[in-house]
Amino acid sequence: MIETLVQPFQFAFMTNAFMIMAIVAIPTSLLSCYLVLKGWSLMGDAISHAVLPGVVLAYVLGIPLIIGAFCAGMVCAVSTGFLAGNSRVKQDTVMGVVFSGMFGFGIVLYTKISPAVHLDHILFGNMLGIKAPDLWTAGIIATLVAGVVLIKQKDFLLHAFDPIQAQAVGLPVNWLHYGLLTLISMTIVATLSSVGIILTIGLLIAPGAIAFLLTKRFTLMLPIAVAVTMVSSMLGIYISFFIDSAPAPTIILILTVIFVAAFVRANMVARQTEQSV
Repeated sequence: MIETLVQPFQFAFMTNAFMIMAIVAIPTSLLSCYLVLKGWSLMGDAISHAVLPGVVLAYVLGIPLIIGAFCAGMVCAVSTGFLAGNSRVKQDTVMGVVFSGMFGFGIVLYTKISPAVHLDHILFGNMLGIKAPDLWTAGIIATLVAGVVLIKQKDFLLHAFDPIQAQAVGLPVNWLHYGLLTLISMTIVATLSSVGIILTIGLLIAPGAIAFLLTKRFTLMLPIAVAVTMVSSMLGIYISFFIDSAPAPTIILILTVIFVAAFVRANMVARQTEQSV
């Protein structure tokens, strides 16, 4: 019985999967709190889809895929910010147009390359094929992103709640705005090899949404989001081994179940509060 329970830890590919998720769980969960508070949930979705053309072009040019992904993500982020700030069109509309256009461009490029080339792991992730260079890349990016977020958490928080007040007190709002977009792009690059483009959005939204439902204090949101992502990731990888499922969608499914539970709990607490008043 015990041998069966510890069996997943006896394989190197499973150990690497646990390690990569322990690494990417921190920056994705920290950023998700700010994305939820700022109403930028679709921004993570937009950038994660928009990196596809950069990945394909990087392959064609023979350069590292993460360079193409980061450049494409930044093009999407900067374009969205510029168009939203210089037109009457709302930001969510701009994001929809930009990310769908870039994703469509990526699909066209993807279908035109050699049939022998398989980039499916970019779309859906290849967590069980993680190698040492992937761990190092994700570790460096995760450390940088988490460090910046924790050092500038108060500035990012004020910018998320009240950009006008942030500007009034002398904060560099433009740097904070595009800095946050840069951190999102870097984090998506870090998660590219593990969960893929399509499922990255779940890691950038669900943890923050769950933490938001569980507490009203932002200082508690960050550790709650990290804890939820860690538990969901480890549990998802572990369960996927026994049910013969892909780890990434299993993790997202667990996060979804936790979100539903947190949502029901929040509604029950709200009703009890109304009845007591």
